[in-house]
Amino acid sequence: MKILGMIILLATTLSTTNAQNVSFHSFVVTDIDGNEFPLSKLKGKKVMVVNTASKCGFTPQYEDLQALYDKYKDKNFIIIGFPANNFMGQEPGTNQEIKEFCTTRFSVSFPMMAKISVKGNDIHPLYQWLTQKSMNGVMDSEVKWNFQKYLIDENGKLVDVIPPKEKPNSEKVIKWIEGN
Repeated sequence: MKILGMIILLATTLSTTNAQNVSFHSFVVTDIDGNEFPLSKLKGKKVMVVNTASKCGFTPQYEDLQALYDKYKDKNFIIIGFPANNFMGQEPGTNQEIKEFCTTRFSVSFPMMAKISVKGNDIHPLYQWLTQKSMNGVMDSEVKWNFQKYLIDENGKLVDVIPPKEKPNSEKVIKWIEGN
């Protein structure tokens, strides 16, 4: 029994150690225009990662996201949008169509990335990291719907998950951004 316990402890320690070596800043993603976007350039900033969709009941959150970004973008905070078509085909457009929709309808100026998958067999590696404790070292989560938000600290560590229904400018998020 002692040996089994030691094996479990060793496996847990190795898993946690591996997770600590990979941070949010380890990833390079593609922006909506097809350019590489190394997340390492966001070191020192608090980041909100949100999976977006143009034809969702939560799509009006783009307005709140933009207002939040405008208010805090000069205070070491950034939002990154990841369009995804994982929920009832609510993001069917091309990257160009998504970009046009976001900029003309909601004046989005925060960085938007290329459309990805946030769950399933083709889940993007960043979302594997966001949703698996064995990779992020903090918690397991499941992307429940469009506009789920992940909070990342200045060091690239996952801090919290904000459910899709919760507004991006909720009191909890504001306190986190402001450090209260």
